[in-house]
Amino acid sequence: MAGWFELSQASDGQFRFVLKAGNAETILTSELYKARASAQNGIASVQTNSGQDERYEKKTASNGKFYFNLKAANSQVIGTSQMYASEASRDNGIASVKTNGSSTEVKDQT
Repeated sequence: MAGWFELSQASDGQFRFVLKAGNAETILTSELYKARASAQNGIASVQTNSGQDERYEKKTASNGKFYFNLKAANSQVIGTSQMYASEASRDNGIASVKTNGSSTEVKDQT
């Protein structure tokens, strides 16, 4: 099964999206947006940028865990992954975003 996006609204009224893999695991989480349209633009940016290797920034957190950011052409972070125990797991997460990031299915949870 292919992945999908979920658009939701936080208790403070802001919007965010997550990208889910086919197994329903969250593989990318956006920042909070003040407007629904901005979150929808973020989804479109993932769809555009997720297939490009140079858009992924591999990082190591201060606790030694691994994660990545997906960035737009202007270097702005579109979304951030969960924390992974190993570099290999992080790289598998990137591969999953590449596979699922072009999904056009958006489940509106607002």
